[in-house]
Amino acid sequence: MKIVVLGATGKTGREVIDVALQRGHEVTAYVRSPHKVQRTDRRLRIERGDALDPVRLAEVLVGCDAVISVLGQPARQALRPSTFMTETAAVTVSAMKRAKVSRLAILSAAVLFPQRGLFYAFFRWLLRHHARDLTTMEAVVTASELQWTVARPPRLVTGSNDASRTAVGALPERSFSVSFRAVARCLVEAVESDAHPRQILGLAGALAAAAH
Repeated sequence: MKIVVLGATGKTGREVIDVALQRGHEVTAYVRSPHKVQRTDRRLRIERGDALDPVRLAEVLVGCDAVISVLGQPARQALRPSTFMTETAAVTVSAMKRAKVSRLAILSAAVLFPQRGLFYAFFRWLLRHHARDLTTMEAVVTASELQWTVARPPRLVTGSNDASRTAVGALPERSFSVSFRAVARCLVEAVESDAHPRQILGLAGALAAAAH
């Protein structure tokens, strides 16, 4: 399978590349700064381009089977008003339509799920600008004719455990965090098996086995 990865130089993006290559796929990393892609592999192609350039992105997408978008903002930027996620989603949808590519898996965040409690309310307030941008980003994607899957994980952490739990349209119980690796595996599996088309998935890390 030929997969184009957007946001390939971020923590999730690097894991997506690694997982996809391990599973035998051909991967194209579409990035502004090619030198930031440290991985080398005969099945990895690096293409320079801007996520806000629909013409260039469409050129790169021609002939590919799926797009995995894990674009994001630096943590400090997530606390400020922005339309970056919405704008890049609109460009991605437009470029995919132009290139006649229909399969998209895209990263969002669990903050969009309605949850009760002061803890959740605080983070919803803290990330209100980012949540607004993600809401309109998802609206752009879900209104398209693409075969999309939206993944909404909670706090992302570094770790080698790639196991996760998923729920359609909801956050799994006891969802505190999930590894970048687990999110990458979920996104790659979604496009390679055509699982969860036109569905929003809540993600969570695997629960520790009970001691005996």
